[in-house]
This record gives sequence, structure tokens and C-alpha cells, in this order.
Amino acid sequence: MKLNLFFISVVVGYMFWGTLSAMACTGITLKSQNGTAVVARTIEWGGSNLNSQYVIVPRGYSEQSFTPDGQNGMVFIARYGYVGLAVEQKEFIAEGINEAGLSAGLFYFPHYGEYEDYDKKVADSSISDFQLVSWILGKCTTLEEVKEAVANVHIINIDSRASTVHWRFADQTGRQLVLEIIGKETHFYENNLGVLTNSPGFEWHLTNLNNYVNLYPGTAQTHGLGNLELSSFGAGSGFLGLPGDVTPPSRFVRAAFYQATAPQKSTVLETVLQCFQILNNFDIPIGIEFSEGKAPVDIPSATQWTSATDMRDRVIYFRTMYDSTIRSIDLRTINFSIVSYHAEPMDNVRQQKIERLKIH
Repeated sequence: MKLNLFFISVVVGYMFWGTLSAMACTGITLKSQNGTAVVARTIEWGGSNLNSQYVIVPRGYSEQSFTPDGQNGMVFIARYGYVGLAVEQKEFIAEGINEAGLSAGLFYFPHYGEYEDYDKKVADSSISDFQLVSWILGKCTTLEEVKEAVANVHIINIDSRASTVHWRFADQTGRQLVLEIIGKETHFYENNLGVLTNSPGFEWHLTNLNNYVNLYPGTAQTHGLGNLELSSFGAGSGFLGLPGDVTPPSRFVRAAFYQATAPQKSTVLETVLQCFQILNNFDIPIGIEFSEGKAPVDIPSATQWTSATDMRDRVIYFRTMYDSTIRSIDLRTINFSIVSYHAEPMDNVRQQKIERLKIH
């Protein structure tokens, strides 16, 4: 099958994502006092603007997966409507929630994931890794359904040289699964912590937390050292030694401790805003990911957008590197049986809004 120009552009995008190591993601989970779960995450890419879009998908919408041969993979039809946040192409949804209250998102997973090889004979049951979120949101309502669905398809990437990803799925209660495909074998992990970043694998990150058993919230007590008295320079010294770099292991540790020590808020909206405040700590300045003088100058941050999803009321919130104003889409206001499919840029104007105060 001859590749068309659109598909070539997709493959080029995949190649670009696979050759640079500047993509990162950090996910956290908080609950309000009434037990409502909020799943939140960042998405980073320091190479260029991801041209991110929000996508509204109605019930009955039909889509076909890309394969290395073209757009000739599995055909899937949305049983449930959903809202997604897409990167590069509108088909590539990186985070979303459906009308049944199931959330799904993908996270970069280089060097550790390995999908099965693409087999043309099973193209009609093969789905690309960057379209898995779309398929799951349109098909499933529970985590058990996610497991069953994944067991019956072939997950592939469009180009074998591109990086792999892993996935986070969450239901309305906040229960989460992490899906990783390692050595061509599918692994689901219960994510009771609610944190996810990138490589290495999820279980490695959990084990690595034991290296920080000495950390605790608050300020270290004054104590003696021989004839000296040692005291903290300031508040928060119980976290002295918390890693501050932007590598996935360090972000996982930092996210776990920030999340665990966050005071529980009384309302869901307060919890959503708290997620954004915590994830401020994971914004990646564009200059640190490149050698001196090599960083692109046309994007303000490597953190392209941050989202938070209210799982109970099915509201997805987001802000971008261009505009820190938080915007939201309430799925309860959308009639997915009649709404039209559409994809819109997250930013119509790539400029931070500034309110100028008038002094009288």
C-alpha cells in the first residue's frame, strides 16, 4: 500500500519523538474529603510545539488505526463519547475521559518497552500505541474491561525506531492500572500510589522509593554533634535530600512525596487546583534539556500542557505553556449522541493573558 503524504508526516513525527529524549510526563492522584478522585498529569516535549488539541468524540464515531503500511489497521467504533487531549495529530490522544467515567492516558516509556512485531496478517486486529487511548475510551467502562480488551488486540508502533509508551487507566473510584509491554509481553500493575512518570518500569520506581525512607514532612529537630548543636536553616528540612532534577526516577520520588503530604481539600475544585499547584513543581525549563545554545527559542517551556480530571463529575481541566489560564470541559453538558466530532487547538492565540490593573 502506497503511503500518502499525511501518513508520511505521521511517521516523521514518530521518528522525531523516538530520536530525542526530551519528552517526559508526570502523573499524580489526589482525593477530596468526600472521596472524589482527581487524576492529573503533565506532558513535556522540548523539541517543538506539539500543536496540542482538545478533541470531542461522539458515540458511533468510526476510526481506523495506523500501521507501518498505512491507515489499514483495526477499525473501531466509539460505543461511548469522550473528550481527549491530543498531540501532533488529532488521532493521537494522550489523555482523556469518557462519559462513563473511565480515564486513560499515555506516558513516554523509552528503552524499556517492547511491542510485538507487526504482522500484516492480523492488521485488522492491530492498533497503534498512540491510538490505544482513543480505542479504550470509546469501548470500556471498567478496568476489567480494559484488561479484557487489551488481551484481544495487537498493540504496535508505526515505526520500530520510535520510542514506546506505557499507559495509565483510572475508574471513577480512583483505582488505577498501569499497562506496560515489556519483552513483547503485556503487564498490568495495580497503581495504589497513583503516581506515574517514565522509564524505568513502574515496579522499579516503587522499589526505588525505599532509598528515601529517611524523608519526612516538616522541619528536622535540632540535635548535637559532638560539642556542636546543629539546626535547620529553614522549614521543610525533613525533605532534605529529595531529588530535584527532572529525570523520571527523581520526578517519581518528588511526586510521590508531594502527593502524600498534600493536605486533603474539602471540595473537588479545591483538589483540582491543588493538583495544578503541585504540578507547578514539574514544569521543565526549556534550556536544561539541551546542550548550551541548542535549545529551541520558539517555545516557552518543555512542559507543553498540564491537565486534571475530576473523575466523579467527569470534568477535564487543562492549561498550556502559552496560557496558564485553567480551562475546563464538562462532559455532563455534552450530548454525545448528537454532538459532532471536532478537534480544536488548545491555544487559538499563543500568548499568555495578562490583566492590566487600572489604578485610580
